[in-house]
Amino acid sequence: MAGPNPIERGLPEEARKLFAGEVDFKWGADTIEGLPPMGLPEIAFAGRSNVGKSSLVNALTGRKTLARISNTPGRTQQLNYFNVGDRFMLVDMPGYGYAAVGKEKVAKWNTMLRTYLRGQANLYRVYVLIDARHGVKPNDAEMLDMLDEAAVSYALVLTKADELKKSEIEPALEAARAVLAKRPAAFPEIILTSSETGEGISDLREAVVRLLRERGK
Repeated sequence: MAGPNPIERGLPEEARKLFAGEVDFKWGADTIEGLPPMGLPEIAFAGRSNVGKSSLVNALTGRKTLARISNTPGRTQQLNYFNVGDRFMLVDMPGYGYAAVGKEKVAKWNTMLRTYLRGQANLYRVYVLIDARHGVKPNDAEMLDMLDEAAVSYALVLTKADELKKSEIEPALEAARAVLAKRPAAFPEIILTSSETGEGISDLREAVVRLLRERGK
């Protein structure tokens, strides 16, 4: 009989301590030339402008104002780097799909993101946030296409779980699984979260630490 997986040993407590420790803003880049030198592993978070990404980053790190929350979608207009315990860089990517942003700016962002995704050897995974109420929308699918083309590992995080009825949870998960099943770079993990209730936040923290452990970091 196989013993416990060493990757899992002590995982919840390590994850709790890591995200309860130092988390500092280190860098902001709105051009490829402005990207920081490669160093610590990077784990990025992407999502539509109104998906609740800033709220999730704040909940994940146990802070209220680490990532800026605004009533105006699209305020994150650069790659924002946060050093988490000198263990990895949390990268908050620009929100996408906000109609009020001009086409020229959208094209600039997309060019920068494609270059970033293809050129970052230390980018371990991108967590793509999907509104659990609405599922994968066309602009989400475009982001997934970009990640598949760049061969960057990614997983889905469903947000706003508190706004689902209990009967809607499993269909939302099934729909997300069906999307991932067709995609070559997708990691088969879906985490259901709520920044309001804290649901799934510890699961996401543990997923990050598990990934770092698997990479020997």
